[in-house]
Amino acid sequence: MARLRAPDGCPWDREQTFDTIKPYLLEEAYEVMDSIDARDWRGLGEELGDLMLQAVFFAQMASEQNYFTIADSLDAISEKLIRRHPHVFGEGVAETAEDVKRRWDEIKAEERKQKGELEQTLLEKVPRSVPALVEAQQLTAKAATVGFDWENADQVVEKLHEELREMAEARRQGSREELEGELGDLLFVLVNLARVLKVDAEQALRKTNAKFRQRFRYVEQQLNQRGKPLTEASLEEMEALWQEAKQRA
Repeated sequence: MARLRAPDGCPWDREQTFDTIKPYLLEEAYEVMDSIDARDWRGLGEELGDLMLQAVFFAQMASEQNYFTIADSLDAISEKLIRRHPHVFGEGVAETAEDVKRRWDEIKAEERKQKGELEQTLLEKVPRSVPALVEAQQLTAKAATVGFDWENADQVVEKLHEELREMAEARRQGSREELEGELGDLLFVLVNLARVLKVDAEQALRKTNAKFRQRFRYVEQQLNQRGKPLTEASLEEMEALWQEAKQRA
């Protein structure tokens, strides 16, 4: 990467900045997840290389500005892992994963205090840059740590029905803004249900998206074999092929 960024290197690589590379970081992270979902282990190896390239790219740009080097980044994470795992590298004790998470958060808070950083409010600890489903699940998980939560999944389902009724009412009488708000509330409760059921909402939806892609691809392929474009197929024909795709899964 240093060679690519050199004055006689690659014109494209030389003109990149922290901001222009950000989209590629997200794109490569999602491609890693796609490989995992597909259980494509060879592809995962390649995608992890692409993802690591983004870290190298950022670190090289930082090094050129004398901000830090990639060695600094690797040293920092190594030290952090040792510091936050006293039950492995020190005299600490942790019997369960919950013990580990609780101690991790305590050490993290201690570190912030030692740095003189202001204590964040509870929900400020959740980044705003993550996908909305992830953000919603993390927000409610944080709130649950202080007891702001439902007692069981049945209560969340009851709330879900309540939100469905409110959305139906907004459809009849509300403005588009009200409808958007009610739909947002409905999605938020669904994410809560996923959390209470210990399901990752983002990953659940990604898997459903992949399933939809696969089944609709079958519909399109079958219609192509019949010499019929999608635009000329009836809903009944597409639905019949969709059901075939479901049976094949």
